[in-house]
Amino acid sequence: MAHNYLLEIGLEDMPAHVVTPSLNQFAQKATRYLNENHLAFGAIRTYATPRRLTLLITELAEKQADVEEDVKGPAKKIAQDAEGNWSKAAIGFTRGQGMTVDDITFKELKGVEYVYLHKAITGKAAAEILPGLIDVIKSLTFPTRMHWGANSFEYIRPIHWLVSLLDDQVIPMQLLDVVAGRRTEGHRFLGQAVDLATATDYVDALRTQKVLVDPAERKALIASQIDAIGQANDWTIDLDADLLEEVTNLVEWPTAFAGHFDEKYLAIPEAVLITSMKDNQRYFYARDRTGKMVNAFIGVRNGNRDYLDNVIAGNVKVLNARLEDAAFFYAEDQKKTIADYVARLQTVSFHDKIGSMAAKMARVQTIAGILADQVGLDGAAKAHLLRAAAIYKFDLVTAMVGEFAELQGVMGQVYATLAGEDPAVALAIKEHYQPISADGALPTSVVGTLLAIADKLDSLMSFFAVDLVPSGSNDPYALRRQAFGIVRMVAANHWAFDMTAVQNAVIAGLTANDQLSGLDYAHNLAAVADFMRDRVAQYLSSETIRHDILDAVSGSHTVDVTAMIDAAAVLSKHVDDADFKVVMEALGRVVRIADKQPSHEAVVVDRFENSTEKALHDAVSATKAGYGPQPNEANYQALRALTPVITDYFTETMIMAEDPAVRTNRLAELTGLAALIHQFGDVTAVIVK
Repeated sequence: MAHNYLLEIGLEDMPAHVVTPSLNQFAQKATRYLNENHLAFGAIRTYATPRRLTLLITELAEKQADVEEDVKGPAKKIAQDAEGNWSKAAIGFTRGQGMTVDDITFKELKGVEYVYLHKAITGKAAAEILPGLIDVIKSLTFPTRMHWGANSFEYIRPIHWLVSLLDDQVIPMQLLDVVAGRRTEGHRFLGQAVDLATATDYVDALRTQKVLVDPAERKALIASQIDAIGQANDWTIDLDADLLEEVTNLVEWPTAFAGHFDEKYLAIPEAVLITSMKDNQRYFYARDRTGKMVNAFIGVRNGNRDYLDNVIAGNVKVLNARLEDAAFFYAEDQKKTIADYVARLQTVSFHDKIGSMAAKMARVQTIAGILADQVGLDGAAKAHLLRAAAIYKFDLVTAMVGEFAELQGVMGQVYATLAGEDPAVALAIKEHYQPISADGALPTSVVGTLLAIADKLDSLMSFFAVDLVPSGSNDPYALRRQAFGIVRMVAANHWAFDMTAVQNAVIAGLTANDQLSGLDYAHNLAAVADFMRDRVAQYLSSETIRHDILDAVSGSHTVDVTAMIDAAAVLSKHVDDADFKVVMEALGRVVRIADKQPSHEAVVVDRFENSTEKALHDAVSATKAGYGPQPNEANYQALRALTPVITDYFTETMIMAEDPAVRTNRLAELTGLAALIHQFGDVTAVIVK
């Protein structure tokens, strides 16, 4: 007979961003617990509100499956002596399995007899297994934790009730002084506590107490209510997915409403209005048929429509106050010039070990110029890049960004435009923060992209220069994210980007401009390159590149971001070729020998002792003549064509000849060929079958 089991954790209101990941974690860990305990079930339905995390486990087996297994122990010669007496090893093995030596049998495996025990384990009833889920509850992890009262136990919020119900039977468990039962809590203001008769009563019982426990149902209801408001007012409402998710996890009984703020505030830039509504107050905004923003906001109340006018009036008052502040900051900021703000950056610290924000901008301007030359950016575009780099952090000291930190970059673009800066400069100021997450949007302009790379590269080199290097999970300055952003931007534009060469150019440029400020940028030069190598590997793993190919390109002698990515793409393209194994084995053999004993002397043709040496030399020379500087399909095909020549060469030629001159000559030939192969990384890491 199949059963249903309900497990609910009742809490004080959780932060909205914690609800969904915590619910997913709860379900995953419960699934693992049931599987590890061999307790079969059909599905786990998940429910959550700000005050509860709930699992409803359906089609739960009545008991664990019975298990029969043969457990292998030590060899017979270890388990028994010549007289047939049991050794300590045999006795300890059986005791560990809860059995005795009388239960031992012997089985032969590959010509050797071993001790075996046949175990028949009768499954326990579900009611005996389910109390262990209390450990799952305790094991949940959260970004922040708190403890309450005199308890040392920590959780996201204090736990006030637990429901543990197998059909109509309470399954006992306890956490601190909270004893599990069948009572759950309704809406804090509109409902009351309710005792559940059975586990499957949960959803409907709480609906009567003004709680919609299904997040998908709440989300759909909110969306439909907002859509109705839009239709009634002839508005288009941006139903932002992240905000909708957040609002869904803020309420238990949602009621959407619309309010209006003072029309005069529409003179404020849209970005400020949206931030004030969306980020600060969790409101949605609306536009009219022409796409113009209207002086309206849409909020979602955790309650019904009673006294809704009072709720709207209160929200209008709060929003008008915030917008009044914003209007004041906007007007005040325009009383100063960009130059005024840039001058103030002299007194703003980027980091106490590195220097001021003004010094950082000066370095970034130098780096931006170097990158512009490297990618061939010139003329007006380069001038725009250098101008943007000279001022791009100025909005950090404006009043608006001081109040609304999330508008940094956005207000820089607005104020730069008002000041008459070129649109390319203004856009780059906004875009230099991108990407703001591992999968965030990339800059859309070349100028913005180069400024973003220059800014992040400066941060990377500066923090490494003062030994503030990420370790383990500790990365307080988000250097991993910034380095990964560089990789993504370089890859998207397919720019050559050799980290060692770029760093050397940057150090030379900063030295020439007297911008080192006492920082030893060469100190961790190799560490920065290796750090970037790891970020390329991270990028390739997200592209579902095979692990062995990832290892191969990560073994490249240089850290050229685009070259590593291109090499991985080319190798991945050919892994299913019929001759891929032959090609990799031939190239790998060259690399193994050459890397072990490299010789960089010139190859002397007169020292050849057989025709395969000349054939390989001529083929390699021809290949070098047409070999591209970056890994590509043509280069791979050129190496592929060398495979039969390499095979013949190794068949006829002893590399480690007794004559030192001949041996050195042959190693020099292989070293030259290995240099071409290394363009694709360490091919010996590629697994072929």
